[in-house]
Amino acid sequence: MTYTIKFLPQNNSIEVDENESLIRAAMDAGVHINASCGGTGVCGKCRVLIEEGEVGGGISEHLSSEDQALGYRLACLSTVTSDLVVRIPVESQMETSRLNQTSLSRHTAKAMFTNVDALRENGLFIPPVEKIYLELDPAGEGDNQADVARIINDLRLKHDEHRLTMGLGMIRKVPDIIRKGDFKVTATIVRPVRKDGKNRIINIEPFDTSERNFAIAVDIGTTTVYGQVLDLHTGEILAQHGEFNGQISYGEDVISRIVFAEKGDGLEVLHQKVVETINKIIEKIVKKSGIGIHEVSTITLAGNSTMTQLLLKINPTYIRKDPYVPASIMYPPFRATKIGLGLADHTIALIYPGVSSYVGGDIISGIMASGMYLSEELTLYMDIGTNAEIAIGHKDWMVCTAASAGPAFEGGGVKFGMRATKGAIEDFSINPVNFEPMIITVGNVPAKGICGSGLITLAAKLLETGVIDSRGKFNRNLSTPRIRKTDDIWEYVLVYRENTQIDRDIAITEPDLDNLIRAKGAMYSAALTLLEEIGLGVKDIEKIILAGGFGSFVDLESAITIGLLPELDPARVTYLGNGSLLGCRINCLTNSLRRNVAEVVNMMTNFELASTPSYMDHYMGALFMPHTELNYFPKVKARLEGLRK
Repeated sequence: MTYTIKFLPQNNSIEVDENESLIRAAMDAGVHINASCGGTGVCGKCRVLIEEGEVGGGISEHLSSEDQALGYRLACLSTVTSDLVVRIPVESQMETSRLNQTSLSRHTAKAMFTNVDALRENGLFIPPVEKIYLELDPAGEGDNQADVARIINDLRLKHDEHRLTMGLGMIRKVPDIIRKGDFKVTATIVRPVRKDGKNRIINIEPFDTSERNFAIAVDIGTTTVYGQVLDLHTGEILAQHGEFNGQISYGEDVISRIVFAEKGDGLEVLHQKVVETINKIIEKIVKKSGIGIHEVSTITLAGNSTMTQLLLKINPTYIRKDPYVPASIMYPPFRATKIGLGLADHTIALIYPGVSSYVGGDIISGIMASGMYLSEELTLYMDIGTNAEIAIGHKDWMVCTAASAGPAFEGGGVKFGMRATKGAIEDFSINPVNFEPMIITVGNVPAKGICGSGLITLAAKLLETGVIDSRGKFNRNLSTPRIRKTDDIWEYVLVYRENTQIDRDIAITEPDLDNLIRAKGAMYSAALTLLEEIGLGVKDIEKIILAGGFGSFVDLESAITIGLLPELDPARVTYLGNGSLLGCRINCLTNSLRRNVAEVVNMMTNFELASTPSYMDHYMGALFMPHTELNYFPKVKARLEGLRK
């Protein structure tokens, strides 16, 4: 038997078999429902309202008795037993306005060589894919040289291009194209990474199209995907756009997605979802920039090791299993159409290499963009997220690691956590006398949840005013109705229901704070462990680079107060923004710096924290705010003591 489900407010309908899970039905209908745990019933985020019909199951401790009476159920635990009308709550609805904002900072790191003028000044402007205009001598009596030989010889003699090859598919097209252009053609050449490699001729066009040469740079994040169109003559960004990664519905973190990929057609589904997301971005930015798909010569992509393998449809199972082995850390150039990207057949895809299962191409791309590998300063590079990656070093050496911080920084594992979209609480202060809050939301609209950067500020302010202690436990002796116990859990009410979008009080709970403490503890202890393993300490760090979208919005003082970042002079901290995307941009502009990537990967020593004994000791010490060892944070210690006198 089949039933019809209508999802509101999207008005998407779908027919499914009896006993199909409601969350799977939503996925198949193209409707997003928050599911941080990948649909295992653990996170309680996939709350939906059954407006008509009945489902089997769906009851959970995550739903209050009031919620259940109103008709709320957890989609992942519900099975379809009748025709349904299901309303998706506002907290699950996705919008991308925040994704396409640029965060400006007082201390913004400058990426290396991101415009053509700088590249030319340094003799580095040699795009990996270049178009060269040729005016060939026409074939005729006494000159019956083969068409392909005519092109290759002209490139060698007039343009100093050597070691050239051309594939069979291109050879088939040459005779007609060369005559269509009256022996005036443009050759598209892919340059090798290795100096002793061969240049490949991947396209021939009639007439002079050499100035119509474009590239696309793509950062494939676990949560978001960003793309840019670049003009390879000017280095100008013609258009850019970001979208949520379509894989989100199958798990918020990489482990959940790996588990999903291991089931049935899971790998194919996740591959298709990320390709669909990238193609959606390509379509938008190409249209906005006013160019043709056939004019895109190359696309560079970077992502963590799991995202890369899912994009390439490579089984990611062994990434999460001891001894944590990726399929590869290096990938050859290939035609973008081979993985389903909506580009011309000649467009070449370049993938950033990684280092290990959890230090992927996105980090290498960011390191290249920051110029850290050229610097003499001892630098700590941190990409804060669900999988927190860290690198320490300078031009002579680098060490790196990854810590499983959990989804708290992305709003996961938090009762009212959400991504930084409209309605997310992103800033907070509290009256130290009556403990009343003041909040600011993204978009200045009524609140519907708390984003990761807002959670850090909340925790810092609550700690400074004594509302919570260093363990994240509420001071139950304070005279305020905002501290209360609900369903045996202590919480602080941030916004009462009449002022929210979700018809519920929004609160921060002790389990929320506990998840945040574990996440920040994983990040900080990973940095301490790396430093200790190379015989250094926090005092030796000369510079910190914060990368990623989250790092761009986090309040520096709050991050130090809770013990997420080492206590350093703020002037030494810079924000790179989306370092992965910046590195992809550089890769599109210069083949010379692209050759440095392999050298950087080879110079990086990876530490697996699970097999580093000191990590757990550091981690246990970091499970307090800011830390059990307050001498690591002398200024925070002094400030907290001063505020509480």
